[in-house]
Amino acid sequence: MNIENIRNILSNVTDPEIPVLSIEDIGILRDIRYENEILEVVITPTYSGCPAMYHIEDQIKKVLIENNINNFKIITQLSPAWTTDWMTDIARRKLKESGIAPPKRSTVNVKFSNLFDIISLPKDIECPFCNSTNTRLINEFGSTACKSLHFCNNCKQGFDYFKCH
Repeated sequence: MNIENIRNILSNVTDPEIPVLSIEDIGILRDIRYENEILEVVITPTYSGCPAMYHIEDQIKKVLIENNINNFKIITQLSPAWTTDWMTDIARRKLKESGIAPPKRSTVNVKFSNLFDIISLPKDIECPFCNSTNTRLINEFGSTACKSLHFCNNCKQGFDYFKCH
């Protein structure tokens, strides 16, 4: 089976925390290759220790076996670290359509304070419902660790922002 067919098969694997996104849309699927007649599927977690990765690996195994692909291995690659810059424009559109503000393109949002790294959230986060930037941070953590919780002062809606990293 060629790589494009396998890519199509894997396009059915979604992120369990954001099921509108495939692992390819979100940038978790890094490579598909054959090495010594073994299919290798390379994935990178959005966060090291992301609990969704176990489920994603199980779903990859399931769809490959369902398609009679049994000679494979899944490789988790931690370096380079995943970045929101790997998300496709389709992923950003799907996030917004599902009420989650997509991340900004730049990953240069890190400040240092004492001994700890503090992620600085952009100040102009756009509401996914009304497109206003008159929004405010409610909590640095939203429904998952990779999102923060915000409120739109214009339309009075709460929403998650997919943090840039």
